[in-house]
Amino acid sequence: MAMLPSDLSHHGIVENSPYRITKSGNKEAGKLSASWYFSRKEIEENSPSKRDGIDLKKETYLRKSYCTYLQDLGMRLKVPQVTIATSIVFCHRFYLRQSHAKNDRRTIATVCMFLAGKVEETPRPLKDVILVSYELIHKKDPAAGQKIKQREVYDRQKELILLGERVVLATLGFDLNVHHPYKPLVETIKKFKITHNALPQIAWNFVNDGVYTAHFTLSAIQAPSYCSRCSLFGW
Repeated sequence: MAMLPSDLSHHGIVENSPYRITKSGNKEAGKLSASWYFSRKEIEENSPSKRDGIDLKKETYLRKSYCTYLQDLGMRLKVPQVTIATSIVFCHRFYLRQSHAKNDRRTIATVCMFLAGKVEETPRPLKDVILVSYELIHKKDPAAGQKIKQREVYDRQKELILLGERVVLATLGFDLNVHHPYKPLVETIKKFKITHNALPQIAWNFVNDGVYTAHFTLSAIQAPSYCSRCSLFGW
């Protein structure tokens, strides 16, 4: 379970990443951010995957599958929860514009983790991402750890990730801005001097769970400060 941090800087929450649009570009950033707000109908009925014959039940399963994979991958790479959340948002965004039928979810998810590490200033070497992700994807194969060390297998995975990175960046329109409810949540806890041990952690867990759903991260109610207050005081 991801624990509530006492210090934002220890949890990977950064404001000045070179991969983000700066405050001087607020107008353009606003336009880009607005493009990621979707209605329930757009998410459930008009997705590229649905147009390729994947029904809502199957797409929901695929979405949960890559979320679980990213959580496991992030923990193995020892990145902060915020980095994991950013990778999940990138994946949600990608599949609102691309189809599961044409893009392997685990490859795309691995790329999103690699990108999220850069954006949140918690980068992991590409080699580490390749080795860890391959072993995780093939965890039922006891020889996976040895196979990925073979030059041919490693080079193939590397090429796949680097190609995937270009596809993901193009699909996202190079918009890597993500605003999570984590920072407003911690600020609200401090502002109201909430000392009850259980409540802040429950709110933190609520935000973590919400990231798993495309509705929470992509719908029009996704104002981070609003989500953070809802997690503390209830809907």
